[in-house]
Amino acid sequence: MSVYLSRLTQLRAAMQQAQIDAYVVFSSDPHLSEYLPDHYQGRAWLSGFAGSAGSLLVTADFAGLWTDSRYWVQAETDLIDSGFELMRWGDIQTPEMVDWVATHLQAGQTVAFDGQVVALAQAQAWRQMAEQSGLLLQQDQDLLATIWTDRPALPCEPVYLHAAPFCQRTVTENLAAVRQGIQQLGAHQHLISSLDDVAWLFNLRGSDVAYNPVFLAHAMIGLDSATLFIDQRKVTAQVAHHLYQNDIEVQPYEALAQHLAALDADTTLLVNANTVTTGVLAAAQQAQLIQAPNPSTLLKACKNQAEIEQVRQTMAQDGAALCEFFAWFEKTVAQRAVSELEVDEQITAARARRPHFVSPSFGTIAAFGANGAMPHYQATEDSYAQISGDGLLLIDSGGQYLGGTTDITRVVPVGTPTPEQKRDYTLVLKGMIALSMAVFAKGVSGQQLDVIARLPLWQAGLDFGHGTGHGVGYFMNVHEGPQSISWRTRPGAQPQPMQLGMITSNEPGLYRAGQWGIRIENLIVCVPHLRNEFAELYAFETLTLCPIDTRCIELSLMTQTEVQWLNQYHQEVYARLAPLVVEEALTWLEQRTQPLATTNCSN
Repeated sequence: MSVYLSRLTQLRAAMQQAQIDAYVVFSSDPHLSEYLPDHYQGRAWLSGFAGSAGSLLVTADFAGLWTDSRYWVQAETDLIDSGFELMRWGDIQTPEMVDWVATHLQAGQTVAFDGQVVALAQAQAWRQMAEQSGLLLQQDQDLLATIWTDRPALPCEPVYLHAAPFCQRTVTENLAAVRQGIQQLGAHQHLISSLDDVAWLFNLRGSDVAYNPVFLAHAMIGLDSATLFIDQRKVTAQVAHHLYQNDIEVQPYEALAQHLAALDADTTLLVNANTVTTGVLAAAQQAQLIQAPNPSTLLKACKNQAEIEQVRQTMAQDGAALCEFFAWFEKTVAQRAVSELEVDEQITAARARRPHFVSPSFGTIAAFGANGAMPHYQATEDSYAQISGDGLLLIDSGGQYLGGTTDITRVVPVGTPTPEQKRDYTLVLKGMIALSMAVFAKGVSGQQLDVIARLPLWQAGLDFGHGTGHGVGYFMNVHEGPQSISWRTRPGAQPQPMQLGMITSNEPGLYRAGQWGIRIENLIVCVPHLRNEFAELYAFETLTLCPIDTRCIELSLMTQTEVQWLNQYHQEVYARLAPLVVEEALTWLEQRTQPLATTNCSN
């Protein structure tokens, strides 16, 4: 019996003892983070599935993993001998987990999960289903705690200041803006559990969560008070002084429940139902809830001019690191095979040599050949490819710097690309360029802009399953809201207009299972374009600085306008990066930024 089958057997025994007929394990923590501390990696521990998204459902005779198309191929491998069946979430033939439960369980049976890690909005959907189906719902069952005997402890890394010259806003300014939002919504108090909002609000950073410079904490903001609930062992003398200067009270992490329980019926509490868990809120029995987005989320997303300038400088350093990496890679792969793991090591080492680098902003995706067809593929010590012969190498990577967060994807040919690969690459590039050049009216959402990037692919009968763009933080989470560029939205969600200062990824792609994957990604910032009697128009400034490989381009599919954009982009890339690199990296930069002729374009 595999270790995962053994754990599944133990869970079923715990379910039987607790008289639970269906148990759900969500990939989340009390802060609903994307990347989880090891303590909350229960889904991976139980099933062996190592992707970043997915939930488990276990009954006496069924065990399933629901995950989206990014991970279907990976999950098929990870779940071998685990006892879990892959449920392809997003496939029209696969029911939502909540619908599966409603269909397969009988009235009177019991469904359970740990409400401490389940969003209020998600729990509300489960409660509604249970009421309609006559099921009993238990929201306080952490069964993993009874069987996970060597469960890792919660992280306890020290918190530190995000200080000048990189920090460009004061805590006083942040609190004043959030309090204005609280008042406008008619609330007295505001509970913030999302870690990036807490860190941004107080100008603090940490390392409790891989890749994201955040720390485990909650915040309660009143109209004239602010309290940080945190493991006080994390609070250094410098941080304690910073908090004291800004009139922020510090309480133990676990004291939040007592604080919420003390709120009376005259208190209105602002919460975001998608970023606060039902278990955390269970203590607030008397307070009246107002459900709305955290004011800090939009404030954080709209970078000011000083922050954008810091990001521009960071992008130059990141681009220089990539020049050094690609120069090394092309020289080395011409001499010997290079492993996908080695790509990760070398690209991280190149960034680490740059000033103000802190860490990668996510796990590097280095995917050669068929591995590139898995959008979130991750090479491991047990499973990785050697890069040699002919094929496409997709590299999606990024860095956390004190002056900003980077995220970039490039595809480079190894050997000779085929005509089919060049066609696919060019169609993806056309979509990326089209979005880069977009001019749009104030109030237009990312949902509306998405069609611009997809049109060249749609016209060829092609598409990709992920969004075209996500928000990016300022030395913060590489994925942040509220904006996104995607026609797919959560049911009931309101489209978020693109606003000045928002930094967003631009990353259309195309994936042919078992063959290759292509994604080309730059970060773009929303900037003013034109204001007159007809309209107020916005546009995008491209922030990322790194050559886009032209060896895979089929020029006959490109327009003169598209080639001119690419040539101008490469001209700027060379001008900004040349002073920062030397020798082989400079030679590589010169070669990869040579202008393309427009004579063979389609028009």
